[in-house]
Amino acid sequence: MGGFQNLEHRLEQMISGAFARAFRSAVQPVEISAALQRECDNNAQILSRDRRLVPNDFHVELSTSDLERLAPYDSALADELVTQLRAHADQQGYVFPGPVTLAFEPAEDLTTGRFRIRSRAQAKVTGPAPGTPSEARRARAMLEINGTRHPLQPPGLVVGRGTEADVRINDPGVSRRHIEFTVGGESGIAIEVHDLGSTNGMLVDGHRIIHAGLRDGSQVKIGNTTMTVRVVEEG
Repeated sequence: MGGFQNLEHRLEQMISGAFARAFRSAVQPVEISAALQRECDNNAQILSRDRRLVPNDFHVELSTSDLERLAPYDSALADELVTQLRAHADQQGYVFPGPVTLAFEPAEDLTTGRFRIRSRAQAKVTGPAPGTPSEARRARAMLEINGTRHPLQPPGLVVGRGTEADVRINDPGVSRRHIEFTVGGESGIAIEVHDLGSTNGMLVDGHRIIHAGLRDGSQVKIGNTTMTVRVVEEG
């Protein structure tokens, strides 16, 4: 029994055929599964001869009517689609940069039976254990990376892929010690970023440079990962 047939069989067992009836004239789960696999195939980036990086954050856009039909079963379907996607990745030698996530969303421009997939590679980010809530409130600047927030406090922190970095990003385009943020300034707060001799360099607000001063909203991109500086005004 093939992968897509396995998917249909498990779904039917799980929800007693109700799903199949609900989707008889709408978008089919096997079509979504095939499209997710193609999304990986079309966006695979070569890491080595046997390993390729693929997206791990997926958004399936559906018409309002299809989304309403899906609502009672969306969690079960999402789990099965991710299982199929992981099996496909294992067969093809694909590597996910972080946890695989999948969400269903409405799209007003889509009609019944039509769907669209958006994806991105979102690297897993880890850092030092967070401080106490009062320490977090005292932080005057934060670094936002893939949904995580890290205090930017004097003297600063190193971002990279290696274990010696203060904030670690599971992105193959990031060097072990890629960049360093420095924080100082006697009056106010001064934040700078320095390239530490990385292989792929960095972009600051779209410009390739090796050193720059930063402000609230500045974006620094290394590898496939973009991080945003947030400066909090003290009240």
